[in-house]
Order: sequence, then C-alpha cells, then structure tokens
Amino acid sequence: MFKGTYYLKIDPKGRLPVPAPFRRSLAEAGSSAVVVTPMDQCLSAFPPSEWGHLEQQLRALPAFSRPAKALTRLLVSRAVDCELDVQGRILLPPWLRQAAGLGREATVIGVLNRIEIWPPDAWSAFVSDSERLLEDAGLDVQWPPPSAPPLPTSAPPTPSPDRRPQAKPSR
Repeated sequence: MFKGTYYLKIDPKGRLPVPAPFRRSLAEAGSSAVVVTPMDQCLSAFPPSEWGHLEQQLRALPAFSRPAKALTRLLVSRAVDCELDVQGRILLPPWLRQAAGLGREATVIGVLNRIEIWPPDAWSAFVSDSERLLEDAGLDVQWPPPSAPPLPTSAPPTPSPDRRPQAKPSR
C-alpha cells in the first residue's frame, strides 16, 4: 500500500504534506485521515482500517501481561487522529513532533501498511545501522532472488558404489 522515501518540510504550524502516492492510497481505501502514534524513533501513521487491525491485535494480547498492557497503553494513549486538509497535509501536534524529535524537516517513508515520519538524521542513522546489520547477520537472504534452479542435465546416472552395472543381455 505505502512505499518509497520522501524528503519534506514541516511548516511553522506543524503541517506535513502527505506525498501524493500516499494520498492516492488513502483515497482508494476510502480514507482522508490517519492515526498517528510515536513508535520506535519515529511517528507511525496508519489508515483507520489498519489502525483497526492493530487494535484487534492489541485486544488479543494477554489481559494480565505487564508488557502487553504497557504496549497497549503507550500506543493507544499517544495516538492522534489527523485529518488531511484540502492541500493534502496533516497537522502534527507539537508534543507529537517533540516526541519524535522532528524539526522543520522530515523523511517520510512507506512501510507497506503504514507511513513513518522520521527526523532526517535519525533515518540516516537507522539506514546505516540496518545495512551494517544485514551485512553481518548472514541471514542467507538473497536479493534479487536467485533465478529458477538449473534443469538437470541428460548425463547418464552414475552407478552406486555397492551395485555393479548390469551387462546387456545377449541376443
């Protein structure tokens, strides 16, 4: 649904333009708003339908688990509904911008079902760290994926060591 990286300015009132491809995706989903909450080192903006899926997942967590309650409280208590204005911008409240360390510039990325809004320096650091991690991890993930396996050759099968080849019958 959301993909790509955009470098945008936040105006003095705290309005952030939503990239046109993201606005189109929101419109296709029948939405003109996002739910924004601090997550990791950035702000995550979810279309209302995706936020609904997240709420279902949070409800499914164990009700008496301290970490589950903490996660739910943090995500939901700091979430804000942000409507797109006629110019395709969302207003990010000052406390939300401060929580993410956002100034006048933002790096906006699409991450499948959500939009993330990063301070440019934090995004650059994340990319560097992630690239280094992937190099070190040895996850055996190849990109692009290897092509289809080669077809077997028509070479005759080799006899197994414990069996001798059979002689041709005589005529």
